[in-house]
Amino acid sequence: MVADGTESAVERTLSRLRRLDAPPPPTAPVAPPAAAPLTLADLYRDHRMRLVRLAILLVDDPATAEDVVQEAFAGLHRHWAGLRDEAAAIGYLRTAVVNGSRSVLRRRRTAREYVPPHQVNARSAESLAMLSAEHQAVVDALATLPPRQREVLVLRYYGGLSEAEIAEATGITRGTVKSTASRALDAVSHALRPGGGSLR
Repeated sequence: MVADGTESAVERTLSRLRRLDAPPPPTAPVAPPAAAPLTLADLYRDHRMRLVRLAILLVDDPATAEDVVQEAFAGLHRHWAGLRDEAAAIGYLRTAVVNGSRSVLRRRRTAREYVPPHQVNARSAESLAMLSAEHQAVVDALATLPPRQREVLVLRYYGGLSEAEIAEATGITRGTVKSTASRALDAVSHALRPGGGSLR
């Protein structure tokens, strides 16, 4: 158990980023035609930016994150006929982004024998500029986690997913999601201590 408020600090930070990254509400509500089928263009318009932010939190590089998301949508296009509904399409995209991010990190390790340190300016300037010092410390601490631990926390607190949804997106069991989250929060707590104590 994390005793120093780390979980609430992580949740506050990633929830704040999620709100900052959310698309602005439409100026006037537009009701879609009742019979209009969902298109790939609709999904791209409605979910692309959120998926890019998710990928940025996982790979720390905006250009690479864009590539990962483009590949996810290309894969969705190839499998479009086999998807049953919008929820299945979004689940496919989320899993493809996680898997694409893992591939990027594996290639980095192979090419350089290490994952480059997190760069503060990797995220959009607007979002990062609106983060407090406390939130920036949490984002930096997340960047020090092993990929799976980072995935679980980002999907939980930025993506707003349940344990079952995280398990589906990452291909691990719900029990592993839970234990990974616990270890990740302990690691974030440890990473935050040298920078000035615990967050409350």
